[in-house]
Amino acid sequence: MTEDPTPRLLAFADQLRQIRVARTPKLTGRALAELLEWGPMKVSLIERGKQVVTEPELTQWARALGVPEHVHVELLRELRAIRLDQAAWKHRLRRGGHESLQRSFAEVEHDASKIVCVDTAVVPGLAQTPAYARAVFEKNRAFRGAGGDTDAAVAARMERQQIIYDASKTIEVILFESCLRSGFVPADVRAGQIDRLIALTHLKTVRVGIVPLDAELPVPPLHGFWLFDDTTVTVEAFHTEIATRDSDDAKLYTELVAALWQVAKAGEAARTLLQRVLGDLASAN
Repeated sequence: MTEDPTPRLLAFADQLRQIRVARTPKLTGRALAELLEWGPMKVSLIERGKQVVTEPELTQWARALGVPEHVHVELLRELRAIRLDQAAWKHRLRRGGHESLQRSFAEVEHDASKIVCVDTAVVPGLAQTPAYARAVFEKNRAFRGAGGDTDAAVAARMERQQIIYDASKTIEVILFESCLRSGFVPADVRAGQIDRLIALTHLKTVRVGIVPLDAELPVPPLHGFWLFDDTTVTVEAFHTEIATRDSDDAKLYTELVAALWQVAKAGEAARTLLQRVLGDLASAN
């Protein structure tokens, strides 16, 4: 269920209702729900924006109504954009804290077949240790003055990480070496985080890349981003989260990911780099 539907969600919900009525004028929402083996009120809730349909449900709905494939694809794109809107930290942080934001983002990840996360300053959430995640949440809480649910947020982020073991998905994590050398978390936390990254490089279900400090970069590393299914991009800024599904934007970020993989260290080369950073950290302390 969703509280306070956004105008975008309401417009999407009404579009679904109009499509149903146009394609099957005599088929009521209750009858469609029965056909789909859903609860009797589910279609009504979805068409009023009181419940957000999932991607599998939308596909089931489209097939039942004989919706043309190009329309189905556009509806899926809009649904993904709406889910990203709902995950925007500014809205979710005020309503439910960091935990709510983590769970919303987990829903987007669950629906995606391919997930790419790139970060220039912080180890991406899918790769963080509990201690590192706690430091990130506490720093954000102090700076933004919101999200005092650190324990629950850390637990939700760790739960999100189960997705990296899902062999049905393609998951790529690219981070810059500078993320590992940043002093915004204690040295012992950074050391534990590096150990975690070394372990992740051995997994077959996730591809980990480290961009060295001295790498010749294709473009300046202005910010990190997430790319879902090569169609949707989301970028977190200090004041909000920005999402786009414009095809030109998605193509730009897809090309950037490919360029970063040209300079990123992976596999044994990544482990060598990580061990070097770990050694430098030990020497400094």
